[in-house]
Amino acid sequence: MHESASPRKTIAPPSALPGAAPIVALVAAIVANVALAFGPLFVRMADVGPVASGFWRLALATPLLLFAALAMGERPLRSARGHWPLLIVAGLAFAADLASWHVGIVRTTLANSTLFGNSATLIYPIYGFLVARMWPSRPQAAALLLAAIGGALLLGRSAELSPRHLAGDLFCLFAGLLYAVYFICMARVRTAMTPLPALALSSFATIPALLVLALALGERVVPGDWLPLLGLALFSQVIGQGCMIYALGHLSPLVVGITLLIQPVVAAIVGWIAYAERLTLPDLVGAVLVAAALVLVRAGHRSAPTLGTRGASA
Repeated sequence: MHESASPRKTIAPPSALPGAAPIVALVAAIVANVALAFGPLFVRMADVGPVASGFWRLALATPLLLFAALAMGERPLRSARGHWPLLIVAGLAFAADLASWHVGIVRTTLANSTLFGNSATLIYPIYGFLVARMWPSRPQAAALLLAAIGGALLLGRSAELSPRHLAGDLFCLFAGLLYAVYFICMARVRTAMTPLPALALSSFATIPALLVLALALGERVVPGDWLPLLGLALFSQVIGQGCMIYALGHLSPLVVGITLLIQPVVAAIVGWIAYAERLTLPDLVGAVLVAAALVLVRAGHRSAPTLGTRGASA
């Protein structure tokens, strides 16, 4: 669960890109998805609570994002005038999303947490259909059906393993719903603000909310080992998010969706090596169906809003 990382807007790719730009963008998308797939591992490795790890993920990365925005000539505070209520709501929704996702990560497999954590990619277009009062396209309807079947297989398998695994899957699914709320708010903010300032400023509401929640849950907040938290901030927020934002500006949503398949594959391999999490046939079938749904929902991106993977910008 959870980089984020964008985190996440629809950007029409240029019709023609000079030189090696398409190759660089594809490499950036691959690097982004590999980096984001390691996020759940760092959450497990951290010697603080799961919600506290979300706090440090943002607390360590947000100053870098704000500095990057200023270095690019942006004026975050000036551009945020009149948009603070939505930024605060977005930040609180993202805080709840990270809290739920990180709690789910320590209860289910790394592969499942990655798949269900990205369910906002499917949930957000449904909001677009409701607002536009239109039916989904055939690829998107197929995506929703495949996601339902694949999700049922994965949930059923988790229920067979233990109630703890099933609870972890449900926490990650709930995180996907909260992530969609975050996107709805940020989509409105993005009409007046560029991605980096909007992301950096919304994080200021996320950081204290996660700290208060971690303390209320009685979690350990001060780490004894900073390396996992630094890895979480670097991989999920800085590398994953930065590369994904670049790739979204140069690649079509379908290509980005295909590269998204890298995340659950890498997460499954990491889970197998680090925690002996072996995937059974129902797990594999369910994961393939959900992954196919994530690609198909992007194939019909002209019919509804689209968004990037966890960690890219809204």
